[in-house]
Amino acid sequence: MKLIFLGPPGSGKGTLAARAVDILKVPHISTGAIFRSAIAAGTFLGHRVKAIIDAGHLVNDSITISLVKDRLAQADTQKGYILDGFPRTMPQAKALAGFSTVDKVVDLTLSDPLVLERLGGRRVCRNCGVNYHRVFNPPKKVSDQGSAICDICGGEVYTRDDDREEAIRERIEVYREQTAPLIDYYRERGLLVEVDARPGVDQVVENFRKAVGV
Repeated sequence: MKLIFLGPPGSGKGTLAARAVDILKVPHISTGAIFRSAIAAGTFLGHRVKAIIDAGHLVNDSITISLVKDRLAQADTQKGYILDGFPRTMPQAKALAGFSTVDKVVDLTLSDPLVLERLGGRRVCRNCGVNYHRVFNPPKKVSDQGSAICDICGGEVYTRDDDREEAIRERIEVYREQTAPLIDYYRERGLLVEVDARPGVDQVVENFRKAVGV
């Protein structure tokens, strides 16, 4: 099954994707992971991506599309995939339609106040990237200095700059502006299914299974 995950920041796309991978036995493909892989591999596009990111800019549609197209051509995607973070724009959506046929587009719905609540309390391990939450899922361990550390690897747990309120509001605005046309685009094609992102993870997974029929 070939799926796209849409949803505002904090809606739990990554968490659901991790569970969906076990259910569907397909790879979870995020643009961030693709960028990091290309950079680590030292490819021509990887060097271009690194230069763009180092300059503080967003990777443009052309390069992003090329990298995703290359990734979807790999053998592990032949039975399906979960795309997370792509497409973000209409040009990306139309380009994707030219080289892959999507089965469903899962829109994780969450109101702006709940996005602020979730992301405002999010903490991340600087070393392994595991997510925590100040209220809902705080780290159980502390360092000798009394600061929170990762339960998994002992790395520093911190608040990312883009999880501060001003940055969150800007991210929500950008997401709503970019994604509204995508939601309409996929709804018109009969591909869009909505999954309420408010409940706990197990309920969201169950809602997801019903929505996509697995």
